[in-house]
Amino acid sequence: MSSEETLDSVLSHWLFFNTWWLLLPFIMLLVVAAFIVAFVLLLYMISPLISPKPLKLNGAHVVVTGGSSGIGKCIAMECYKHGAFITLVARDEHKLVQAKKEVEKFAINDKQVVLCISVDVAKDYSQVESVIKQAQEKLGPVDMLVNCAGTSLSGKFEEVEVDHFKKMMEVNYLGSVYPTRAVITTMKERRMGRIMFVSSQAGQIGLFGYTAYSPSKFALRGLAEALQMEMKPYNIYVTVAYPPDTDTPGFAEENKTKPLETKLISETSGVSQPEQVAKIVVKDAVQGNFTSSFGPDGYMLSALTCGMSPVTSITEGLQQIVTMGLFRTIALFYLGSFDSIVRRCMIQREQCKAADKRE
Repeated sequence: MSSEETLDSVLSHWLFFNTWWLLLPFIMLLVVAAFIVAFVLLLYMISPLISPKPLKLNGAHVVVTGGSSGIGKCIAMECYKHGAFITLVARDEHKLVQAKKEVEKFAINDKQVVLCISVDVAKDYSQVESVIKQAQEKLGPVDMLVNCAGTSLSGKFEEVEVDHFKKMMEVNYLGSVYPTRAVITTMKERRMGRIMFVSSQAGQIGLFGYTAYSPSKFALRGLAEALQMEMKPYNIYVTVAYPPDTDTPGFAEENKTKPLETKLISETSGVSQPEQVAKIVVKDAVQGNFTSSFGPDGYMLSALTCGMSPVTSITEGLQQIVTMGLFRTIALFYLGSFDSIVRRCMIQREQCKAADKRE
């Protein structure tokens, strides 16, 4: 072989080797893309097998705790519009009677009934079990339970009375555990049902002034995840709703004592109307969605805090995977803004104190 032929051979091998390495990233990209496409197609093929069948509200028995006002009352109205039988549960008998009249205006047939039961769902489990049994004897087995009984309290950690931490957990957490415990056995026997827990966006992110309130709403998430894993084989689906600040009597009462920092942070997301919240919550519960969120902020928070929570559809899971990085970036700007608000308020208070001392 001549020297020229040898040189040509070496150059050919060199070009082939380098061309291969240049093309390798593109080949790998095509393989990965093909794998992703195949994986997504497979997920879409099996998604109907894992998505729950929607619950029909027409003729269903829906129990709503905290149903005498606010979001609870609006949820009862929304269900009644779809032909459901309603049991309203709350402590105040006068408010219950008034709420009953308001709900009954939305009847779509003459057979619908609104039953009112006065009981403190956070006080004594035996009483809660008794009234749920009473409701089922009158209107049939519970098809959907909406745990909306709750209360809110804001204040700086060291200024909140110690007993209020206990009260928050009793009302917001145990007030959901007791009614759920009372209906779950019958639901399992019937192999169907929906359980809804009304949490809060403060149950997704801990905020200034909510050291007593946030933990009680975070607890509902843990309960819901564990309960869903137990109940899914029985065709019972759990929904956790995370409404933002909503224009309700409870919200108005909370604003009277809310720290300045909490008010300024809350103002960044605005206030929703209970009728809008109710419509979204009911739709998600009927579909069997685990998470129910509201608006762009709510959607972002739900994606960011999904963790190991169950998904109702493959689409939901893919959306969370794709958006996680972007939403985390946006969240860092939000957190920086919240920290800035807290620092400014602290500096203003210190300046006011210094000015008072000089006077």
